[in-house]
Amino acid sequence: MVGAVVAAQQANTAQEVQLAVMKKAMDMQGAGTLSLLQSVTGSLPLATQGNVGTQLNLLA
Repeated sequence: MVGAVVAAQQANTAQEVQLAVMKKAMDMQGAGTLSLLQSVTGSLPLATQGNVGTQLNLLA
């Protein structure tokens, strides 16, 4: 009985550690993606004349 409780606690602890590692990896991936997007787009001013690009900047 005690062995089963200890095994369940160890499994729970291992699962919590795995979840924490996964969350950290996802946070790092998100930060890297955001940094990459910001470096690509930079500061793109709107067009001052014409029919396209005066309201919204688009990057293809």
